[in-house]
Amino acid sequence: MIIIMKPGASEENIRNVAGQIEEKGLTVHLSHGTEVTIIGVVGDKSKLQGSNLEIAAGVDKVVAVTESYKLANKKFHPEPSSVSLSNTSVGPENLTVMAGPCAIESSTQLMETAFAVKKAGATVLRGGAFKPRTSPYSFQGLETEGLKYMKEAREATGLSVICEVTSARAIEDAVKYVDLLQIGARNMQNFELLKECGKAGLPVLLKRGLAATTIDEWLNASEYIMAEGNPNVILCERGIRTFETATRNTLDLSAVPVLRLKTHLPIIVDPSHATGVRAYVEPMAKAAVSAGADGLMIEVHP
Repeated sequence: MIIIMKPGASEENIRNVAGQIEEKGLTVHLSHGTEVTIIGVVGDKSKLQGSNLEIAAGVDKVVAVTESYKLANKKFHPEPSSVSLSNTSVGPENLTVMAGPCAIESSTQLMETAFAVKKAGATVLRGGAFKPRTSPYSFQGLETEGLKYMKEAREATGLSVICEVTSARAIEDAVKYVDLLQIGARNMQNFELLKECGKAGLPVLLKRGLAATTIDEWLNASEYIMAEGNPNVILCERGIRTFETATRNTLDLSAVPVLRLKTHLPIIVDPSHATGVRAYVEPMAKAAVSAGADGLMIEVHP
């Protein structure tokens, strides 16, 4: 549930309501808007029966939240969120472009790409040091060596850097070198990995699962990260698997306005992995921005 405070409710009013909730063993999530404060209640709300919070001083109304995701829910946090990085922020105040190679192959390859994407206007360098592959015989990344190359590129260019992680061990290594962790489509519902990313202390970019995953499943996956105390989650639409074979996946741009109504989290779109065809990337990137995306993830290789 959420408790909407009246405009002008005092800090004492807010503290008193929050205190009553916490006394029942529930968690409070405060969202201070431009006009009103919203108090989100996380936990078993049946414990609040008989508390009569709707008549507490400063309370406007109490609203039930039917969705299973709470912290990611726009009802809990009506204002759009931004995620701060070392050199930029991802959110409604600017258009963020993340660009770089899907897989890091060498220091030379990554450094050349880093300077090229910075010149073109990107503020975040993406690169894969850990690569989950369909076949166990495919190249699966340079791992720690690749992370070191990312740190070198960050120091040389001033770009923030993002890398996908695939395990708890990968997270332990990555936090030493990168600014942003990425959970790939294949791991969107790897719930233990989501929890570990939530504990890692870095912002997390969560890609949508490829198997025609519903938006509510995606938002519940983000909830796993946020429930561990990490509010800095970015959602990335990268296409879903359908019967169509003309593109690698089907880029679901309708997800952007749907998410706008459901969540306060920043939204970016990856047209490169979605379409898999170079000629389609530019028009779909433009369409993503027109749909309201906060940023783009573009694959770039020398």
